[in-house]
Amino acid sequence: MAQLILDDGTRFSGQSFGAERAVAGEVVFNTAMTGYPESLTDPSYKGQILVLTYPLIGNYGVPGRVIGEQLSRYFESDHVHISGLVVASYSTEYSHWNALESLSDWLKVHDVPGICGIDTRAVTKVLRERGTMLGKIVQADPGETGFYDPNLDNLVAQVSIKEKTVYPGGDLRIMLVDCGVKNNIIRCLRDLGATVIRVPWDHDFSTDEYDGLVVSNGPGDPQQCAKTVANLKLAIGQERPIFGICLGNQLLSMAGGATTYKLKYGHRGYNQPVLRVGTNRAFITSQNHGFAVDDHTLGNDWEPFFVNLNDQTNEGIRHRTKPFFSTQFHPEASGGPTDTRFLFDDFMNMVRKTKS
Repeated sequence: MAQLILDDGTRFSGQSFGAERAVAGEVVFNTAMTGYPESLTDPSYKGQILVLTYPLIGNYGVPGRVIGEQLSRYFESDHVHISGLVVASYSTEYSHWNALESLSDWLKVHDVPGICGIDTRAVTKVLRERGTMLGKIVQADPGETGFYDPNLDNLVAQVSIKEKTVYPGGDLRIMLVDCGVKNNIIRCLRDLGATVIRVPWDHDFSTDEYDGLVVSNGPGDPQQCAKTVANLKLAIGQERPIFGICLGNQLLSMAGGATTYKLKYGHRGYNQPVLRVGTNRAFITSQNHGFAVDDHTLGNDWEPFFVNLNDQTNEGIRHRTKPFFSTQFHPEASGGPTDTRFLFDDFMNMVRKTKS
């Protein structure tokens, strides 16, 4: 037996799978029907206990890593980044052509506990009333494990690469600031003819040679990334194109003078509708973030690019005259909708134009 305990005292009892240990973190939910290998390896979930609202999880197992690949083909990173997993019904039997092991065995390898037999609809109702909450998964005595707020730590520093890594792909050199990057961002850039130079979150790239700059997604509070913001302030004084994704949207906005705030619920799932400002074009997007940019604090040189159609929050910014833009959602979306994959084409076209 195991328990999920929320910081308001609400308790849910269930059965344990994965690693049998206690953990604490921020409790969030995701509405996706498939794609749990991608979600669990998304560094943006660092420090979070993830509740999957789709009832049946584990039925297609977990794929294996293809030996010799520079990037894991079926995962968004090399680690499971969630602190714990909560599901309604866990399937002990799995079947898929590329499955190598069960979800439970995979979680054990990464020392991540899971709990099933939970009414995830009831958990979601609590979270929708209170907003994002702290919680813990315990196996025995709940008093032995305290609550933990991951946003008080620099989670980006924990998930970012430690040394510069180059991914060959083409003649255009794209500097990628890794704040917790998903592998598919690198894949998308390489597919469009880019050689990607991946650098740590606090790397000073002011003297590096590159044709375009991408600032990745990542976990936690953007206020913890003052070094990245300082480097971006120097970058926006130049003309080389900049593309920010998710946390990258918040950091680019802060470099331009804007402020951010914590959302009550956050946006997590594969079905978030956004509108491109100034048009009637709406897109279905994949999202995973708990903070947002305050549109009202944008400087005169910047303007909103996209807006969330559910709560009208910011979903991206763009510079009025320079080739700088960012999105709060994930245009690389793996797995998830690919409606906004064209933004990578737009960015690479900017890079080619600026270089020529």
